[in-house]
Amino acid sequence: MQCITNAKARTWAEIDLEALRFNFHQIKSLLQKSTRVMAVVKADAYGHGAVPCAETLLDAGADYLAVATLEEALELRRAKITAPILILGYTAPDQAEMMVKYHITATVYSQEMAEKLSVAAAENKTKAKIHLKINTGMERIGFMPEQTEEMLSVCRLPGLEPEGIFTHLACADCADSSSVHTQYQRFSFAVESLKREGITIPLRHVLNSAGIFDFPEYQLEMVRPGIILYGYYPSDYIHTERAKLKPVLSLKSRVIHLHSVEEGTGIGYGWTYEAQKPIQVATVPVGYADGYSRLLSNRAEMMIGGQKVPVIGRICMDQCMIDVTSVHTITVGDIITVIGKEGEASITADDLAKKTETISYEVLCDISKRVPRLYIK
Repeated sequence: MQCITNAKARTWAEIDLEALRFNFHQIKSLLQKSTRVMAVVKADAYGHGAVPCAETLLDAGADYLAVATLEEALELRRAKITAPILILGYTAPDQAEMMVKYHITATVYSQEMAEKLSVAAAENKTKAKIHLKINTGMERIGFMPEQTEEMLSVCRLPGLEPEGIFTHLACADCADSSSVHTQYQRFSFAVESLKREGITIPLRHVLNSAGIFDFPEYQLEMVRPGIILYGYYPSDYIHTERAKLKPVLSLKSRVIHLHSVEEGTGIGYGWTYEAQKPIQVATVPVGYADGYSRLLSNRAEMMIGGQKVPVIGRICMDQCMIDVTSVHTITVGDIITVIGKEGEASITADDLAKKTETISYEVLCDISKRVPRLYIK
């Protein structure tokens, strides 16, 4: 992740680490004092930058980190982050040696992976921590709750330390979230089945971002906040009033060209926008290669000086155009807010997500690597 110290880039993202810290403490206020927090920093911390966000969250009090891939975990280790890290999903069995070497916790849902970790632990004269994944309704990965014998076989392998057991909620952010209770019952069945055979796993974790807001009775030993760390609610169906959040990321660009066009002039590829009167057009160097979706063409707005102006024409790979006729004073170099707040006006990732029929997660994760991040403390 490229980090800049000033706004000299064509387009850049500003990451407010104090807002991240604020969100973490808001989440903590919803939890029992004994409940630990596994901060999810996968996908480069949802596009915010994994290392600076992980460091901030650990300093704020996070107990554990979660990522999606071995490469993401190693990035944190190379940054001298020593906190426990769980890979939430798939890791190839032939990567077991690296996981053990760098003290990275594996999600285990197969005998093959467990055996590879057992061998690697023996070779390194250490223990390999694992978390068992239980499939209670996502139908993605995990042991079925009834697979007690398979789970026992894994837990009894030499060199393995079954530290955690978890599941993932499919509908916690839905209008009808009643299935959460069914999933929890299935999860509890798996936990109790192991316990009856003498296996008690210390860390149980079920709640994702939506679950943290709406199902406090299932906090258990640990929870896994994701999108809420970065200032967005997972949906409008949860009890958002329980904690105020602040968006952490702003996306900024600048005016690089200004010119006037006559009535009837077509704008951009395919001339999908035609000026209905003489207008002033500003070119902004942000496009779909930066993560600004082409689906926003002729549908989105940007802000300049607290005033919203429409995007006109098709969004290009590296640039787009806006109608700034209504802006009284504008010059080349003026700052444009693509996502963020100016005074009382704002454009959020949720706003863009609704226009493209997706979710804020995707909008944030799509902001590409070529967009440098400016960290504000």
